[in-house]
Amino acid sequence: MLGKVKAWIGRRKKLIIVTAIAGGSFLSYSFVEDYYFEVGKNLDIYTTLFRDVNIYYVDSIQPGELMKKGIDAMLGTLDPYTVYIPESEIEDYKMTHISAEYGGIGALVHQRNGEIEISEVYEGFPAQKSDVRIGDKIMSVNGNTAVNRTVDNITEYMKGQKGTSVKIVFKREGVAEPIEKTIVRDEIKFKNVPYFGMVGENTGYIKLSQFLENSSTEVREALVTLKQNPKMTNLIFDLRGNGGGLLREAVEIVNLFVDKNQKIVSQKGKVKEMNIDYFASKTAVDTEIPLIVLVDRGSASASEIVTGSIQELDRGVIIGQRSFGKGLVQQTYNLSYNTLLKVTIAKYYTPSGRCIQALDYTHRNNDGSVSKVSDSLITEFKTKNGRSVFDGSGIFPDIYTDPDYYSPLAISLFSNFLIFDFANKYSREHTSISPAKDFKLTSQEYQDFMKFLTGKKYDYTEKTERSIAELKKTAQKDNHFEALQSEFIALENKMKEYKSKDLLNHEDEIKQILESEISARYYFQKGRLESNFKNDQEVNKAVEVFKDAALYSAILRGDGIYKVIGKPGSEVQAKANSERELDEDEKN
Repeated sequence: MLGKVKAWIGRRKKLIIVTAIAGGSFLSYSFVEDYYFEVGKNLDIYTTLFRDVNIYYVDSIQPGELMKKGIDAMLGTLDPYTVYIPESEIEDYKMTHISAEYGGIGALVHQRNGEIEISEVYEGFPAQKSDVRIGDKIMSVNGNTAVNRTVDNITEYMKGQKGTSVKIVFKREGVAEPIEKTIVRDEIKFKNVPYFGMVGENTGYIKLSQFLENSSTEVREALVTLKQNPKMTNLIFDLRGNGGGLLREAVEIVNLFVDKNQKIVSQKGKVKEMNIDYFASKTAVDTEIPLIVLVDRGSASASEIVTGSIQELDRGVIIGQRSFGKGLVQQTYNLSYNTLLKVTIAKYYTPSGRCIQALDYTHRNNDGSVSKVSDSLITEFKTKNGRSVFDGSGIFPDIYTDPDYYSPLAISLFSNFLIFDFANKYSREHTSISPAKDFKLTSQEYQDFMKFLTGKKYDYTEKTERSIAELKKTAQKDNHFEALQSEFIALENKMKEYKSKDLLNHEDEIKQILESEISARYYFQKGRLESNFKNDQEVNKAVEVFKDAALYSAILRGDGIYKVIGKPGSEVQAKANSERELDEDEKN
């Protein structure tokens, strides 16, 4: 009897399981069917709406423009990285995201008071070889006047196929007659690694500005070249301001420093076929050299893949500010009529399993705004050596440094082209300067700069002035102004007195900017970078850490304060958040 009961129970279990599977399959099929019905229904609505608006709207409509606005608005509800690229923008997209290569002369321009002016000349390209100089004003290109033209107009005139020529007429300060140059265009391909060299006697330095095609090859070549110097015992890898690019290049770069078969990053999305684990597949160039990676709030995406992997594999020390926090992967798909869709297909996860995406685009606020991942939802992960790291807010550095800020005075001098103009004047009056790493303005030369500013306009408002103005408004609203008027007058007068000495108060800061700008006139982008090394706090901090081998090892082991990196609510995390909010307020 007992055996029959057990057999009956067994049959019932099987029946229940089969029924459940069948029911689940039916529900799943029903769900998919309903989903695709919704897709089809809404496509039909969108098509008929677009057709009828074009037929019946009172004024004539540009169909392409209307469609692009509709698509942009639709995709804008997802995230900033899912975008539609029309045929007219394909080349610009490739330049920005795949390979910065075009036919031209190798110079940048800006517009100023209705004139187009050379703002940057790149070393080794036709413009520099033809003695085009920063500050030269373009009068015409191939007979087309540059007066009241846009920057885009002029750059389009200057671009063209490699080997073709372009005739440009310039006006140069200090030269009476116009200068006419016929320049043969060349292939302009900007390097992903704009600079590498030595910072001090024992420390190598590689700057990577973007993750476009061949960036890993360029980093490899720079590393191999630096290693030929027997004195190089340490390496700084600078990813500050690097907004990312191609994921595969990030994987290859990490592979230069870690063992073969080491997991570097994973991507996971809705489509299972796109879930991929990326491993180091080649023999590393150097798995032992002490390595420091520099990051800041502009380091994003592929930069964060490299930084997160180096940190979690305890392969190197991270110095700087918390990175941007972009943990999303995009894929580009061809659409009809030579258009493209770049769409977010997955999130990426560093070796420990954390996703560093900082903004939650999936769960928007009622007003459509996007919030950061709250501290309560942030999860702890472990590096290879057991150090604690956290997801949801970018890569937090092992050693945090305060970000640099320019004073309102310095910003005003720069934005009003006064530093730019003085650097041009200086280069006209001095045939050469000392190497950029060593170049310094004398006290007399700074006095010359102050005289140069006489009579020139560079109005600016200090934060203190804005606060006083806000306080005055509040006092007037509360009917307290008359009682406090004398105090306000005293504060304003004190502020004017302080500002009258601002050029002396900010002498060190402005000198540094001037030295960098002047160095670029003689040594181009390399000179600008090398000039900044003298006062680069992250570079100097890295050199300091390298000199203390015990500290470097302690950080990677997770000794003491280095056991937990960027814990939510911690003092260092609070400071970083405060600095970021201050930076965002400044931008607003």
